[in-house]
Amino acid sequence: MKKNFDIIIIGGGHAGSEAAWISSQFGLNVGLVSSPNAGLVSAPCNPAIGGVGKGQVVREIDALGGLMGIVADKAGIQYRTLNESKGFAVQSTRVQVDKELYTKTAEELLSAVPNLTIVREMVRSVDKTENGFQVVTEIGSILEAKKIVVTTGTFLNGKLHTGEEQRAGGRVECKESVGLNQLFKEIQTLPNRFKTGTPPRLDRKTIDFSQLEPQESDSTTRNFHSMNSPFSRAAKQVSCYLTKTNSQTLGIIRANKERSPIFNGQIKGIGPRYCPSIEDKAFRYTEKDVHHVFIEPEGLDIDSIYPNGVSTSLPKDVQESFIRTIKGLENAKILVHGYAVEYDVVDTSQLNRAMEYSSIPGLYFAGQVCGTSGYEEAAGQGIIAGINASLAVLGREPLILDRNNSYIGVMIEDLVTNKRDEPYRLFTARSENRLYVREDNTISRMRKYRRALELQSELDEYQETFLEQVELLENLVANTMYYATKENREYFAEKNYGPIENNISFKELLKRPDNNPISVLEVETKRLGVLFDLDVIRTVAISTKYEGYIDRAVVETERINRLGRKRINWESLADSRNISYECKLRIKQIRPETFGQLQRIEGIRPATLAYVAGNLV
Repeated sequence: MKKNFDIIIIGGGHAGSEAAWISSQFGLNVGLVSSPNAGLVSAPCNPAIGGVGKGQVVREIDALGGLMGIVADKAGIQYRTLNESKGFAVQSTRVQVDKELYTKTAEELLSAVPNLTIVREMVRSVDKTENGFQVVTEIGSILEAKKIVVTTGTFLNGKLHTGEEQRAGGRVECKESVGLNQLFKEIQTLPNRFKTGTPPRLDRKTIDFSQLEPQESDSTTRNFHSMNSPFSRAAKQVSCYLTKTNSQTLGIIRANKERSPIFNGQIKGIGPRYCPSIEDKAFRYTEKDVHHVFIEPEGLDIDSIYPNGVSTSLPKDVQESFIRTIKGLENAKILVHGYAVEYDVVDTSQLNRAMEYSSIPGLYFAGQVCGTSGYEEAAGQGIIAGINASLAVLGREPLILDRNNSYIGVMIEDLVTNKRDEPYRLFTARSENRLYVREDNTISRMRKYRRALELQSELDEYQETFLEQVELLENLVANTMYYATKENREYFAEKNYGPIENNISFKELLKRPDNNPISVLEVETKRLGVLFDLDVIRTVAISTKYEGYIDRAVVETERINRLGRKRINWESLADSRNISYECKLRIKQIRPETFGQLQRIEGIRPATLAYVAGNLV
């Protein structure tokens, strides 16, 4: 086969599929090249979407016109709201999905796109041409494109480890991809490879669920896709379960330290700090033997169970020994043993905020190949890379998300501003503006970015109508007063709204600390005889509740960021006699575009920042 495309995406995981899905919305001719041995948008690790900070990313992807939220709602089998006892700003949605249904749904949606061609072949080579790029597959197909997006995940020179056993691959039963150094001699990879891992999969029929603590699906958790009914469920709902490790479990692991690839020198790759293996936990927290293990189904009609919390690369016999010390798993049969995978990672300091490789225009990267962990982080990068590759084909300016109003913006700036020394994971604390960057106001935050794409679909109509309702309700709240009449005092007492000694505004009522702003706003709008969509009510209620805090944070953030947004010429700085040699080296490596990026580069001296700030004003 020889075929020409506007854009080719290499890799059909979460990043690649998002890039392909969004690129096709621009009417471009898109090719998605993916391994013949792996389903599109597969979930080789835990089949769960969302989580702290990650749920916000899924909703941002959805607001941009992405795929992840749509597919998660179709395949969701257990819904939870994390941090529900905490403030609205850190509450996040997490959905356990049926991994077979998830992949099946994604493949059906992608296969139905008329201007998207799915090529199930392994890539042999990628070369730069006069007009773009040429991809040659292992069976000899020649694919040419103006732009290319590389989303190869853990497959670049991937190596799997289970105890002493080693084999090539990016995951079980899948071949590794050719290394980046063979594809693009100019591409810089990090000197240290990264590592991720997965726990053994257990046979559902051999688990004693009567000894485990059930965690039911939450019917009040909202769907991810904004145009779905918030509480509808497309699939049967099931429970996950909780158990724990103990001293016997950790004793077996500690006694086999010399057989662990992580500790005996077999694995050189750097693992994720925030998702450690059970071996890491055993030796990092030597005083602690009790760790949570979440028993999570991989699907409705699948016998495999994912024991979240015991990721491991220990030998098979050791895995079998320690698993059976855990309550409820005494007779558990392992279907697939846990393993670790080492892989090459591109140096993301060589990317710009459009996810384009700076020295090779038209080449974009996204996903785990960029040193991130998690499906959501991958998908967030994928949709931005796909958007910007498409805009570049059309001769338009790139779309750059601001870290002050999106978690995707936080992630991308973090990635391109410094060389990664460990796998990157998003969480709410990475955002300086997390009181504003919430799940409930995603459409309000992201609409300007979707609007900039100049795409017209049902999603755009829905978002415009949604924001019109938000504005109407905000005006209603801003212009409604409660007078201190006898009738209102009795009514406030009946509703437990607190005292009303003097006239108060609707806003003041919603901001009262003991009031739930959502339920109060819902009740009071109905009492006033007006009906609003519940998601509109949530957005306005929570925004009103946080208004004072957000206003103060905005003032402070604006003060800090006013200088940070100023453009700088990194080449001039790198040649300046007023900047130290060490700082100039870092500036040449990162090539910061703004003063804010310069500030966030590790190792930049205060004297350098003072000099640049003084010469920017």
